[in-house]
Amino acid sequence: MPTLSSLTGPFSFIGLLILSNVFMTFAWYAHLKDLSARPWWIAVFVSWGIAFFEYVLQVPANRIGYEYFSLGQLKIAQEVITLSVFIPFAIFYMGEPFKTDYLWAGLCLLGAVYFMFRT
Repeated sequence: MPTLSSLTGPFSFIGLLILSNVFMTFAWYAHLKDLSARPWWIAVFVSWGIAFFEYVLQVPANRIGYEYFSLGQLKIAQEVITLSVFIPFAIFYMGEPFKTDYLWAGLCLLGAVYFMFRT
């Protein structure tokens, strides 16, 4: 039986993690805007429903990625993707202003990428 990575290739985990992070970001933060007038427990159930799709994408993504990269490399890739998804979400969906702190955080993550992926 073919493995996930033989069907999709070693870098397909990036695309799956991006999609997973879109669901994760909405599950974690969209209720602050969309369900702020509702009881917190409604937000919990809605967020769990959204998070289900996050895991449907995240689990195969990490299984594919782990065939080619170390656990630490997968984690750093996840953090870079998380920030890359979160910034547009915060600005365009939540209406937050752009902050230069996002840029500095991204530069710090580039340093983390360097140290985790150097050979």
